[in-house]
Amino acid sequence: MSRQYEAVYVFDSQLEDNAINDRLGRFHALLGSAEDIQVNHWGRRQLAFPIKRRESGYYVVARFGVESEVLPEYERAIKLDDGILRHLLTLYEHEVGAPPMSEEELAAANRRREADEDEDEE
Repeated sequence: MSRQYEAVYVFDSQLEDNAINDRLGRFHALLGSAEDIQVNHWGRRQLAFPIKRRESGYYVVARFGVESEVLPEYERAIKLDDGILRHLLTLYEHEVGAPPMSEEELAAANRRREADEDEDEE
């Protein structure tokens, strides 16, 4: 059964963009026939604290669907790569934030808010 995952990579900021893309291609090739890999380059950013004596890193976020059996080799390759300062692989369940509300729930919330405003005016 395929599940959705999200990976965040923090590359060494001194790497060239081509080198980062080559590494991403190599990592994602290990996933096999991953479902629609979405890659979002956040670019070079200041780190909150030094990691491996680096003050900045190049952030990339990737989302993909894959079988869990391929993850150990994928993570092993990431851990062995010296160009990656940190990484995080998580299960992607849903977008961050509140779940969408139905029309009835929105109407009820508006009525409650209006009632609360009326009480505050008194």
